[in-house]
Amino acid sequence: MAKVSELFDVLNELAPVEGKLGDDNVGLLVGSWEDEVERVLVALDITSEVIEEGKRLGADLIVSHHPMFFGLRNVTDSDTTGARALKLARSGMSAICMHTNLDVAPGGVNDALSEVLGIEDTETFGPEACGRVGFVPEQSLFDFMAHVKEALGAGGLRYVDAGRSVHRVAVLGGAGGGDMTDAFSAGADTYVTADVKHHQFIDAQELGMNLIDAGHFSTENVVVPVLAELLEDAFPGLEVTISRVHHQPERFF
Repeated sequence: MAKVSELFDVLNELAPVEGKLGDDNVGLLVGSWEDEVERVLVALDITSEVIEEGKRLGADLIVSHHPMFFGLRNVTDSDTTGARALKLARSGMSAICMHTNLDVAPGGVNDALSEVLGIEDTETFGPEACGRVGFVPEQSLFDFMAHVKEALGAGGLRYVDAGRSVHRVAVLGGAGGGDMTDAFSAGADTYVTADVKHHQFIDAQELGMNLIDAGHFSTENVVVPVLAELLEDAFPGLEVTISRVHHQPERFF
């Protein structure tokens, strides 16, 4: 058994909250620092389904990547965000959320994404050094996309085929379309990210760079096992569970 504050200290060592970007809302968002924790549930998002899962497991704390809320002026059941926060608090569970600080941290989201995709000799790119770029064995775009889809468990991929083989790959989990030119400047022939907009697909065609949109959930959920393993190693007596109900929310027809 450990206190919420002790678990936070371990997570904060990996991804210090001071490293968050802008007005991001990270840290302990619901609960008390002094609450005792025996069971932890780890998920990318704290959805209603995840909260119900936590209740079934008897969890005392949910650790997530995405914050439960941003800039709330009140917490009521008149909107879905407030209703979730109330549900969590009434269930006696705390919530620690590590977001952009986990994106930029060594060993965080983008290192996990690189590892899962087999990208080696990585270095950072971009103004916040969030992205990673490195090498995979040279292969066709379609062979690489098949690997990406399987490795990330993605329901589908959107892509631009620039007519190039894949060798130097850049990644940025989550909404990374705005960093595409930085990925290209870093020498990438292929960029894997998510939430790409229409004009950004056109930009990729103009640049002559392969672009793969693998989905926000799929490109960031790779960090959930990292967080779970970190807590298990730090607190051997703690029961840590990765959410089994949370999945990529969008479906493909």
